[in-house]
Amino acid sequence: MIETNQEPGTDLLRRHYLYPGTLFVHRQPHRITTVLGSCVSVCLWNQTARLGGINHYLLPLWNGEGLPTPKYGNIAIVKLIDKVKTLSNPGDKLVAKIFGGASMWEKTEGLLAIGQRNIEFAIETLESHKILIVSSDLGGSQGRKVIFNSGDGTVLMRRQRSLRPAFPHK
Repeated sequence: MIETNQEPGTDLLRRHYLYPGTLFVHRQPHRITTVLGSCVSVCLWNQTARLGGINHYLLPLWNGEGLPTPKYGNIAIVKLIDKVKTLSNPGDKLVAKIFGGASMWEKTEGLLAIGQRNIEFAIETLESHKILIVSSDLGGSQGRKVIFNSGDGTVLMRRQRSLRPAFPHK
């Protein structure tokens, strides 16, 4: 979904809603919105080229079955890096902002610790690509609404209500 805000006195940034398991990179500036729970979004920004992109992945690793989609961190982050670099000049430096990875259940260990596993994967992958993480808001028990401006690299983020019930079920 792409909209253009054309009210007088407002900015003319195109808007895009980023669905889970997708990524978005465009030469023109956009305001990209997504909502995260245990999922993680990586926002990449190239200050020299003044462009960026964002992904929204659900699980850290693709297991080799089915299609290798951006639903998985190991696909989503590498594809995002490649797409932003394709629109950049050689040698341009990228920086990252990462968000999400909330804990969906009170007791999250092992395979149920999806949020934590998503966070760790994003940090490790960005470090291995030598991309500096300049900002983050990660973990906890609250979802997040993220609005990334790909024209100036800014991010507006709001925590949503807690994902866990206030009173445990008996």
